[in-house]
Amino acid sequence: MLGLFRDFVATLGAGVIYALIWLFGRKYASADVAWLKGPVGGALIGDTVYEETAKSEELVVTRHANEGGLIPDFSALASTSFHPPRVHPKIRSFYEDTSAYRLDTWATTYFPARLALWLLVTTISRRVQQLNFPLQGLDTAYGMTSEIVLLRRRDNSIRYTGWFRRLQKTQQVIYTGFYMTETVPLHDGACVKVVFPMPNGNATVILRPEHDEKDGLLLASSGRDFGDAGFYRVQQFRSGLRVWRVGSLHENFHLWVDTEDLVRCEHEIRFLGFRVLTLHYRIDRKRDAALAGS
Repeated sequence: MLGLFRDFVATLGAGVIYALIWLFGRKYASADVAWLKGPVGGALIGDTVYEETAKSEELVVTRHANEGGLIPDFSALASTSFHPPRVHPKIRSFYEDTSAYRLDTWATTYFPARLALWLLVTTISRRVQQLNFPLQGLDTAYGMTSEIVLLRRRDNSIRYTGWFRRLQKTQQVIYTGFYMTETVPLHDGACVKVVFPMPNGNATVILRPEHDEKDGLLLASSGRDFGDAGFYRVQQFRSGLRVWRVGSLHENFHLWVDTEDLVRCEHEIRFLGFRVLTLHYRIDRKRDAALAGS
């Protein structure tokens, strides 16, 4: 009975989201928003979308890669306002060689947004196996997997770096992401672009790189308008795309190196100005972590 109720709520919730995309989104030809182009999913996301994308784009996929990073060349983010050499080498190393790192994660959700997040995760997210954000701190207590998936063109260059993450205890999919750098119309340099496939569409986050007051890194999804950093909900139709830039939804990442020489990351999600979720990461190289435990 509970399963039927969840299916009903999930179907209703998906219908509301599609209605909002139709109401607040705008129609575009794919060629007019090429900077938003990214993988889309089927009815079920999970990890099958990596193989599906590789097949549709004639790419070679490598699962459980022991090399590769979310940003293979960190210097690609250089612009008049962002200078990669200023960022701490350990943070740059994490992004260029993510497969060599281990992440410990803690999660905090906030009232009243916690209720909406719980409803979204326990119905829609779990049904499609995408964006299953942890709802309680203990959800991440047993750890979270971190698999790097490389999707290469025929010339061996990397088209996408996939990051596939599950909760260790339940094996629920936290997220299936595709990472790349992208130049967008309203920013003078490349941004970090993360695509989360959804049924017949995707959620795309454009993150603008910034400096903090020292040698840390800020990635912010807050931007001025369409074509800038932000959260974009994209739905694919036969005649093109319908895109809703959700201006009230913001993601921010702050990475720094602490006094123990470990990389830390604070990932905060806000909606309508309210804090929804904070994920805190302690990041260290797998070899260093193994030596510390011996």
